[in-house]
Amino acid sequence: MSFNKSGPPPPPSPRSEAGPTTTPPPPAPHSAPAPPPQATGVLCSPEGLATALTVVLAVGATTDLVSSGVHLYIRGLMKDLLDAPAGVQDDSIALADLLNGATGVAQTALRLATIVVFIIWFHRVRCNGQVFRPDGFSQSAGWAINGWFVPFANLFFPYRTARETWEASTQRAPDGSYRHVSSAPVTAWWTVFVAAMVLDRVFSRRYVAANTAEAMHSVSALGAVTDVITIVAAVLAVVFVRKLTALQRVKAAQGPIAAS
Repeated sequence: MSFNKSGPPPPPSPRSEAGPTTTPPPPAPHSAPAPPPQATGVLCSPEGLATALTVVLAVGATTDLVSSGVHLYIRGLMKDLLDAPAGVQDDSIALADLLNGATGVAQTALRLATIVVFIIWFHRVRCNGQVFRPDGFSQSAGWAINGWFVPFANLFFPYRTARETWEASTQRAPDGSYRHVSSAPVTAWWTVFVAAMVLDRVFSRRYVAANTAEAMHSVSALGAVTDVITIVAAVLAVVFVRKLTALQRVKAAQGPIAAS
């Protein structure tokens, strides 16, 4: 680093011939503004995970659609059992139990697979967001995973991470100014997802407590509604995943400034 001195150098002192010259210290440099945060880490493509997640969500939504039909079948069967018990065959009840059990196992397996793939994808796009905008997050990248498992906080932390990642993945306008990209896909997905999660908890508790035909008739209707809401949440999740992945792909390829 070089320092600028003002004016000509002072004349030599008469004592300079007898000993070393003492040079006055240079003036203190002016304080420079702090540099912007520098990106750390490397970008990792979320494309493959997004594709896998789209497939798992689509298969899960199909299974939920079948499950909704099974719940409606059970509801009709319970209504027949309440209206005319003698007209309901044991084979019909056995078939309802078989279908309900099979769809339940399939839904559980697909939900576990979706959770694993989604959290891996979510953590990856969060880390990419850190590269794009190091100062754009209120929590460390680890909360992209931990936030899902903290009671009550998991109703808000993942959404905040998703919003911040969305903002960090958005390019600026061609003149470098802020460019707003609607975060409606994030909000819509999270709102319906939370609603589906709450309904599923209510349904599970009511299903376990249902020990009469009348109770099964009522809870089956709730099960069908819960499945439909879960399907909507899956569709919105696909939109969110594909949109955020596309934002990161464009920003990685074109840089932080959008093309004119």
